Amino acid sequence: MKEILLACVGKPSAGKSSFLNAVSDATAKVGNYPFTTIKPNHGVSYVPVDCPCKKYGKQDQCRPRYGRCVEGIRFVPIQMMDVAGLVPGASTGLGLGNQFLDDLRHANALIHVVDVSGTTDQNGKEAEGYDPINDINWLRLEIHTWITNNLLKRWSGIVRRHIAIKNNVVDTLQIQFSGYGSVASVVQKAMDKSGIKTPLETWDEETVKKVVDHFMDVRFPTVIALNKIDMPDSDKNITKIMRKYDQNKLVLTSALAENFLRKIRKQNYIKYIDGTDIVETKEDLPNSDLKPMDDKLKNRVEKVQDLVLFRYGSTGVQEVLGKAIELLGVSPVYPVKNVSTFSSTNSTKPGAFRDCILVWPGTTVRGFAKILHAEIDKYYLYAETVGNMRLSEEAVINNTNNVICYKTAIAISSKSSIANNDTNNNPPDKKSKK
Repeated sequence: MKEILLACVGKPSAGKSSFLNAVSDATAKVGNYPFTTIKPNHGVSYVPVDCPCKKYGKQDQCRPRYGRCVEGIRFVPIQMMDVAGLVPGASTGLGLGNQFLDDLRHANALIHVVDVSGTTDQNGKEAEGYDPINDINWLRLEIHTWITNNLLKRWSGIVRRHIAIKNNVVDTLQIQFSGYGSVASVVQKAMDKSGIKTPLETWDEETVKKVVDHFMDVRFPTVIALNKIDMPDSDKNITKIMRKYDQNKLVLTSALAENFLRKIRKQNYIKYIDGTDIVETKEDLPNSDLKPMDDKLKNRVEKVQDLVLFRYGSTGVQEVLGKAIELLGVSPVYPVKNVSTFSSTNSTKPGAFRDCILVWPGTTVRGFAKILHAEIDKYYLYAETVGNMRLSEEAVINNTNNVICYKTAIAISSKSSIANNDTNNNPPDKKSKK
C-alpha cells in the first residue's frame, strides 16, 4: 500500500535536513553551506492522531504494530524526504532546480522550511538582515513557473487536440498534469475552486496561470515551517510573516532544539514528551534511572526551555506534521477483528488497535476493504463498527465510524497481512467510481 509522502522543501541551509532528522529516523547530512543535500534524503516519521484506546478505556492493551501510542495519542508512520535546495531561477535550471522540481512530483504535501532568522540569503549563504518573506514568495513562484512554462510551450497543440477529440476540460488538463502525480479528481477540484467556466480554447496566458495557481493549492498543499525561532532576529520576522500570510499554514519551529532533546533523551538524560514542553531530569525524578547532568548540559537544556519550549509550548516539529496531515484531509482508520475487544485481524500477539491506516478523504467502507486486502473485498459480507452497528458499503469513513470490523464469506488467511498488500492507497479518483 502506497504510504503518504511529505517533502521538506526550501532554499539551501534553511534547515531542511535538520528538520527531517528531527521528525524521522533519517540521518541526513547537515551543513551550513549551500547544497549540503544533493540527492533526496528519506526517512520514516510519525504523525500524531487521536487513538480510540483512550475513548474505550483500552490504553493498557493498546499495542500498535507500527509506531507507538502515548496516553491516547497514536504516532502513525509516514514517509518523509528532504530534497535539494531551491534557488531563484530553478525553473530555468539554475542551482539544482531541475532535480529539485522533479523530486516534488512524488510528494503528497510540502513542508516549506523557512529560515525565519534572516541569517541566510536567497542562495543559502550567510547574511544579516535578510527578509525571509522573500523565500516564501519565490519558492511558490518557482514551482508555479515550472508548471506554467511546461503548459504554455505546448499550449497551441493542447488546444488543437482538445478541439479535435472534443474532450472535456478536466480530461485535457489531466493529461498534462499527470506528470505531477495528479489524478482527475484533483484537477476537477482545482477547476471548481478556480470558478473558470469559459471554454479551454478561449483561455489566455493569465487564465492558464490562474488554473495552475489553483492546481498547486490542491496538488501541493503546503505548510510553512518558520525555523530557527530561537535566533535573535526571529521575533521581528515572525511578526511580519504572521500579518501577511494565512496563520493556519504557519508553524513556528526549532529543528535543532528538537534534535538536541531527542539526542539526550536517547542517552537517558531526560524524559521528553514529543510535541510538548515537558522535559524532566534526574532532579525532577530522583528515583528514576535517568543520568545526572553536568552544569554544561544542564545550562543547554535550560536555554532550550527558555528560548523555545516555555515561549512557544513546543519545538513545533510535531505540529508541522499534524498540520500537513490536516491539509491533506486524511483520516486514521482502525481495522479490528472484534468490535468489543478491539483485537486485530492477522495478529498472533494480543492487544487492541494493532493497526492504524491513514486513508484519503472520500474513502468508503467498501473501498477500505479493498485497500486492506483483495480477498476481504472479494468475500465481503458486511462491515460493522463499535456497538455492532452495521455500516453501509457506501458510507464515507470519518471519525465516528473509523473502528471497523469486516465479516467475510470465508476466513481470510492469517498469512495475508495488511503490510504485504500491494493495493495503492491513492487519492480516490472520481472517474474510477462504479
